This record gives sequence, C-alpha cells and structure tokens, in this order.
Amino acid sequence: MWSRLIPAFAVSLALHASLLLPDALKLGAAPVRPSLEASLRLPAKRLPATDDALLKNTLATDKIPPHVKPPPPAPAARTASPADKTTAKRSVDAAQRKLSQHLYYPPEAIARGLEGEVRLMLTLGEDGSILDVGVASSSGQPILDKAAVRAAWAMSRVNWAQSREFILPVIFRLD
Repeated sequence: MWSRLIPAFAVSLALHASLLLPDALKLGAAPVRPSLEASLRLPAKRLPATDDALLKNTLATDKIPPHVKPPPPAPAARTASPADKTTAKRSVDAAQRKLSQHLYYPPEAIARGLEGEVRLMLTLGEDGSILDVGVASSSGQPILDKAAVRAAWAMSRVNWAQSREFILPVIFRLD
C-alpha cells in the first residue's frame, strides 16, 4: 500500500507546485504605489452668493394643503447693502487665511483619501475672541470635522469681524 501512496503523493505535490509556483513568484515583487500628496488651499474665488445660499425653502407654498392658510408676510427687514455684503465677504476671507495657518490635514484622512467641506459657526465676543465653535454643516467625515474645529479654536481671536456670529467654510481637498 505504501508503495502506491508515495508516488501518488509525489505526483500530487509536483502538480500543485507547477500550478502555484508562478503566482508565488509574482507576489515577490511588490507593486509600486504612487505617494499621496495633500495640501490646504483657500477656496477659489466664487461669484457673489446671495444671503440665502445656506438656507433651504422647506415650506414651499405649492405644497400647503388648501385648508391651511399661509401666515401673513413678515414686515420687511432691513436688507443688506452691498457694502455690508463686501464687509462680510472680507471677514470670511480674512478668517480663512488665519485659519489656514492653524489647519492641518489629518494623516489618517490623507491615508484614507478623505475629502470634504465643513462649515463652522463661530460665535465671537465683543473683543473678537472666539466664544464658541460649532459644526453648522458636516463634511460627513468626523476626522475632518474635528480638525476644522481644532483649527478654529487655535485662531483664538478674530479682530476684523463685524458680526457676533458667522459661518466659516473649511475645505479639505487632496491634490
């Protein structure tokens, strides 16, 4: 019985070796992977946006049932002048420049290839100090959200802001 079993084992071993050896030789050479590069940059200049860019109309009048009357229009509020809009835009641009000095792209996010845009709500004191930082709109990636909040707290003071609260967009992009 052993006389037939040993040659069968040898033939089986030779057959498996001939099939698996070419694949094993291919695994010896590691594939060359391109390295990832990350950088932070200020967002591109955009066309002037309206004040309602972050607001969404969730109460469309065409969806109101006929038995419900819409509320009367509110008295006209003071509309923002073009000078106010320009000042607000300059405040956000200045805040983004200062934030970019404290912002870092988390290495784990780079390794995973994560990108996104976080919108932070900054609450300021009368002296320009940052009293509170909150995430107004998440990037969908907690790592990026935490990095943006940490960088906003690191700014500590925003002296040029005219308002007590403003939304600051933070963009994370891999090159």
